[in-house]
Amino acid sequence: MKKVTLIIITGLLFGLVFLLLSGPNSSSPAEDQELKAEACTVIMVGKKASADGSTMTTHAADCGMCDWTWRYVPPADHKPGETRKIYRISQTRTWPPEQGLKWDLIKKDFTGVEIPEVPHTFGYMHGVFGYMNDQQLAIGESTIGNRPKMSNPTPTPAFNITMLTLLAMERCRTAREAIKLMGSLAEKYGYGGEDGGEMLAVADPNEVWVFEIMPVGPLWTPNSGKPGAVWCAQRVPDDHVSVCPNESRIGQIDLNNPDYFMASPNVISYAVENGFWDPKSGEPFSWKKAYCPAEGNAKDNPRRARMWRFFDLVAPSARFSPSLPNMEFPFSVKPDKPLSVKDVMNLTRDKGYSTFFDPTRGIRGGPYKNPNYDTTTRLISVKQVEYTTVTQCRDWLPSPIGGIVWLAWGPQDTACYMPFYAGIKALPASFSIGDHWVFNRQSARWAFDYVDFHTQVAYSVAIEEVKKAQEKWEDGAIQQIPEIDRQALEIYRKNPKKASEFLTAFYLNNAENVVNAWWKLGDDLLVKLNHLSYYNTERRTVDRRKMDTPEIWKKAVRIIDALLE
Repeated sequence: MKKVTLIIITGLLFGLVFLLLSGPNSSSPAEDQELKAEACTVIMVGKKASADGSTMTTHAADCGMCDWTWRYVPPADHKPGETRKIYRISQTRTWPPEQGLKWDLIKKDFTGVEIPEVPHTFGYMHGVFGYMNDQQLAIGESTIGNRPKMSNPTPTPAFNITMLTLLAMERCRTAREAIKLMGSLAEKYGYGGEDGGEMLAVADPNEVWVFEIMPVGPLWTPNSGKPGAVWCAQRVPDDHVSVCPNESRIGQIDLNNPDYFMASPNVISYAVENGFWDPKSGEPFSWKKAYCPAEGNAKDNPRRARMWRFFDLVAPSARFSPSLPNMEFPFSVKPDKPLSVKDVMNLTRDKGYSTFFDPTRGIRGGPYKNPNYDTTTRLISVKQVEYTTVTQCRDWLPSPIGGIVWLAWGPQDTACYMPFYAGIKALPASFSIGDHWVFNRQSARWAFDYVDFHTQVAYSVAIEEVKKAQEKWEDGAIQQIPEIDRQALEIYRKNPKKASEFLTAFYLNNAENVVNAWWKLGDDLLVKLNHLSYYNTERRTVDRRKMDTPEIWKKAVRIIDALLE
């Protein structure tokens, strides 16, 4: 009995020590379950808010179990009378590699709907979603949810969010064109299935828009005479930046100002009909409050901290409070300084260090201050990322040269952003294969997971090795871009086809070098950190002091040891 009591007391005291050293930071099981579905952060930068005049968007595919493969779809010409088949494409579903590639297998889930083909479709790159086409149309995605009554999990809607982005890539040159196309298709053929409320950052070289779309309930049919979706879009001011951390961002709307707002014809009437907004209440109509209210703030629920963290990083002079309800944050803000593409990459890697939700505070990061042990806080950068994109659209260059997708495989902190121009003609074969359940050295993504896995063992030491590689390959590519732009433009003026071949050769070579470098980095980390001793491969010495643990961790161990005596 005494032994049992001692164990209980020890457990309670250990918990107390943990709280004292780490600070309060928890959420209820219900909140955890609700917020596990929240998985993508999107950052948006207007052209006058960027350091070089480009518009930028990001997307972190934070699923942790989804298909990560990428594909290039070439441009094509189509004959009169041809049709485009519409497929149900799950964001999360994968197939065993022996059954084939996802983008071949989706053809088994034909909706039965075909729409008229257009004379010419643009070439584009896509993963889970379409990301950029050869016209510099760019997209990023974030799931935002909707009121339960609005969901339509039936097979009646023909479109989900992935299919809408692919159609936009194929047919549209500008953000406005893409929003109108996606909205009209969803209205006519229905939106829903596995997907609920979704947000897309839709950008071109001149503008960035927030497009949000939701289903209209399980009873909708194409014969109802009503729109099969409700949607709204708001433009980010050119000198502003914005974010979507899995929460609806559009508030009050002004449809009399089409330069900044667009919406479906039922944008307000659907809310009134379903009791989501009462025009007699005296309260102005708010899109997010009507269709997707998200309660909470960063201080009370660290899983809601991304909103505050972004605004605090880009506009610290505004002194946004972590106690400010997320629903009350502005749609966008003017940053304290223009953001470079490297700044945006760093934002995607943010772990909240030195803030109230620092995941390594106290002993939470373990002896090597690993930020990935903490599961109570939802950070901008998380451990389960499939890949992250940063898109740049640049109006001073022809579209094949002006558009760039920076792609990083796996978790941002241990990955490397690689540039892919809009005018490419192919993607590496290693980008189209691989999944979470089968290790494959022919898959580019596994090179980055290989590094990430070895980094977790002794994070504070290993991450310094990763940063050296990022500085060489990522920063090196950023520094190369102006010269590659110059050469490509010179070739383009004489022969656009040759320019595309030049750009394709550049990024294929760069991607191959980076993937090979990351395989080697993983091998090096295995050797250097073997037995939790730092093996200096250059000097052929062992430096155990480099692997020493911080005093706060040693103190915690001593306290626990004393309690167990």
